[in-house]
Amino acid sequence: MHQSTEAILRHFEYSHLPAELQQVSAPFHELAHDLARKLDGPELTAGLCKLLEAKDCCVRAALEPSFKDRVHANFTGR
Repeated sequence: MHQSTEAILRHFEYSHLPAELQQVSAPFHELAHDLARKLDGPELTAGLCKLLEAKDCCVRAALEPSFKDRVHANFTGR
């Protein structure tokens, strides 16, 4: 695996996030690692950069209060 691919994959880690943000980030982690196992080259790195940007946007969207309320309701049954 190219070192630039390894470097960007580190940004898909999510264990440090709160549970409600982990469930948003986890699918991006899985997809990024799956792609890195199957593909190689500069276009992979470009694609992973765009996927990382999308992941960051979705995690920020999950910080909105309305999302937190829905996730809390799903975990507590309220």
